[in-house]
Amino acid sequence: MVYPNTPEDPAEFGLDVARTGVVDVEPHKSLLSGKAAVRRATEAVGIPYTYAVAGYLAALALPSIGIGQGEDKAVILGDGDTRVPFVDEGDIATNTVLAAGNPRAENKTLHIRPPANTLSRDELLSLWEKKTGKALQREYIPVDAVLKQTQEAEEAAMPLNMILAIGHAAYVKGEEEAGFEIDPAKGVDASELYPDVKYTTVDEYLNRFL
Repeated sequence: MVYPNTPEDPAEFGLDVARTGVVDVEPHKSLLSGKAAVRRATEAVGIPYTYAVAGYLAALALPSIGIGQGEDKAVILGDGDTRVPFVDEGDIATNTVLAAGNPRAENKTLHIRPPANTLSRDELLSLWEKKTGKALQREYIPVDAVLKQTQEAEEAAMPLNMILAIGHAAYVKGEEEAGFEIDPAKGVDASELYPDVKYTTVDEYLNRFL
């Protein structure tokens, strides 16, 4: 069983490229289109595969939600209500290793989306405010403004461009929103496949930043 990769990103962990229909913002659209092409090529030659999809990597995403020393403001893309999964990298690794030897995950997408870790931006901020006892000023960026900022970002600011594009896919369009139903012919939920795996919850993870 192999986990296809590209030179730019040696993993399929993140947003599901099979759901790129909701991604219409560059440069994220082109990145996921490239990954999708790698998937199709893998499938075409008959190589067994499992695509491990985990939404947001906790170590990368959670520090950017508006937490940290002295921060009193949080910027929210869209209305703040779209719920997406945040998963500790160690838990992603555990599920990936287990899936590598499981025929039930072969030639399918493994969706790693523990319910306790699937939260909206507003829910994340409320959780952080409860832990710190400090209210954050919330600035909501309308969808049109998100698109405008993304499209107008200069090439020199490409990291910002990509961050905005990914944020648009996840928080505005709901690419990995918890509610979508997994087609059992194409995918499996890791929490159902491995019910005994204990996840680091977002609540626990945020304690690292206190």
